[in-house]
Amino acid sequence: MTEAIEATAWVATALGEPEQVLRSQQVEVRAPGPGEVRVAVDAFCLNFNDIDIIRGRYTTLPLPAPFVPGMESVGVVESAGPGAEHWVGRRIVGIPVMAFGGYASYAIVDAATALDLPDWISDVDGAALHYPFHLGWFALTERGRLQPGQTLLVHAAAGGTGSGALVLGKALGARVIATAGSDEKVRFCRELGADHAINYRDEDWVEQVMELTYGRGVDVAFDAVGGGVTVQTFKCMGYNGRHLMVGFAEDIALEDGDYLSPRPLAYGNFDLCGVCLVYVNDPLAIRRTLGFNWPARSAGLEAHVRILELIRTGAIHTVVGEELDWADLPAALTRMADRRTTGRLVVRTGAHHRTPPKITPPLLR
Repeated sequence: MTEAIEATAWVATALGEPEQVLRSQQVEVRAPGPGEVRVAVDAFCLNFNDIDIIRGRYTTLPLPAPFVPGMESVGVVESAGPGAEHWVGRRIVGIPVMAFGGYASYAIVDAATALDLPDWISDVDGAALHYPFHLGWFALTERGRLQPGQTLLVHAAAGGTGSGALVLGKALGARVIATAGSDEKVRFCRELGADHAINYRDEDWVEQVMELTYGRGVDVAFDAVGGGVTVQTFKCMGYNGRHLMVGFAEDIALEDGDYLSPRPLAYGNFDLCGVCLVYVNDPLAIRRTLGFNWPARSAGLEAHVRILELIRTGAIHTVVGEELDWADLPAALTRMADRRTTGRLVVRTGAHHRTPPKITPPLLR
């Protein structure tokens, strides 16, 4: 019988600012339960939601301190609960149970979210591809129905999820208009391949988008910002366009806000599409118990194959802004909160001293 194991973890000892409340401590990681695996973690990404969870502002997942944050894990499955034994020994990326516990050298991961990583993907790239590209694939292809030749507007396109949507949108054949919050980030978006990049702090950014689309508006908007940016984006939507509500980086409290008016939707003849990506084994059970519509694991496996092939052939690439050592984590979260980061921030645990996977140039395989 699998027993609990000791791990090094970043613990939120109270609710507050990450640099003030996070402490690196030894914690006990329980044995995996049914449908769960325990992963010896080699790398993980920092997510904007982690900051709100640590601050105690994420009402979707309110956690009393102390707890271990972290919504993603990459590593080798060390043990498994009933029904997940076939995962033992495999290197995966996955979401820890209830989307916390990932900032640790061992984590309990929901096997429904586990995705194999081939040997030509490094731990860092495996962490950096997971949420941006799976969220982007789901948002752009399933919810946004993006077609080659259509115009895609990506907000916060220099950030973790936005950069993934930008890169993926280009690979899907879209004309991409990117927005970002500084001139430096605008240049970064152009380097990633954006056809046009705009500083959304410019008062006339809506007019710029409309001019770039010859007054027609965009076909799809990828919006992980929320608030005022969302309201302004309504003015940019073309006929039969799809506005993707992906997140609320402006302020997580907007999740329960009342700042949207039906008028722009009713008169604009465009769709407002919610986007929430959690792969589950039984979507109908989730619908019955929580009232949410989440995609099936089978859809995640199909998307993973498509994403890996795009990476293997060089059509897309991960956007790693920083590779961080363990001790760098709290300060990196502060930089992320202050909008001073680009791409994905990946932390290497350095805990297991395994020989890294052999990285074979994908195009030569």
